[in-house]
Amino acid sequence: QELLTLDRKGLATEVIVVDNASTDGSASMVQKRFPWVKLIANRENAGYAGANNQAIRQSESRYVLLLNSDTVVEADAVEMMVRFLDDHPGAAGCGPRLINADGSFQPSCHPMLTPHREFWRLMFLDRLWRRASYPQSMWTTRQPRPVEVIKGACLLLRQQALDEVGLLDERYFMYTEEMDLCYRLSHAGWELWWIPQSVVLHYGEASSQQMAEEMYIQLYQSKVQFHRKFGGERRAAYFRFLLFLAYAPRWLSTVLSRPIFAGLADRERTYRRLLTELIDM
Repeated sequence: QELLTLDRKGLATEVIVVDNASTDGSASMVQKRFPWVKLIANRENAGYAGANNQAIRQSESRYVLLLNSDTVVEADAVEMMVRFLDDHPGAAGCGPRLINADGSFQPSCHPMLTPHREFWRLMFLDRLWRRASYPQSMWTTRQPRPVEVIKGACLLLRQQALDEVGLLDERYFMYTEEMDLCYRLSHAGWELWWIPQSVVLHYGEASSQQMAEEMYIQLYQSKVQFHRKFGGERRAAYFRFLLFLAYAPRWLSTVLSRPIFAGLADRERTYRRLLTELIDM
């Protein structure tokens, strides 16, 4: 499910739920328990971008909130973000401070992806000098900050800005859609902000410490797609080359370690598949 909502006290709101072909009875539950919600029940999974775009096109609000179904919005979180956008007409969107189920910090924004930043991160150099991430855990929670990319788990967007740059690119089935949108918004002169006073609990990262193989491959397919879209085939090829340099040693180390650590079999298979499929991405 994808949830688009501004249903909080003191706001003129609408709630649109997009059920992405779930099989657990979620759509029926929404119809029975929340009849005032506008429900879009897809027969097939439209992907993150497609589902959210369905809801955005149905919305008549001046702001739209993209909100994952595995979130819990704390009191006044939405109002704080709405007030911020009201007071900052140059801001296209903003996002809250995300936390895990145990209340611990969860990254909610990051610098724009570049081939070098991704390679820097994969080589663990970000631990020495941050280039691929923000030192967000050390930021004050009392002051909003301008950022380059906000995670799509909870992202409040100005409809005027979406009208200008377009909706989420549906050619991404999963991952990188919000980064693509943030890139377009930034290049159109809009600002994006992190609002730490607004707090949203997000279960996703806490419950999926290791991605399933298909999702892992899809993540990098989307990143290659991003570089091809905004930098052409040459930049995409360079990015794939850097991925090969980063993952070939990982794959080799798991091959050599498997006789000792049997639990590395799944990781070795994932790395091998990624290296094999890089050439066609």
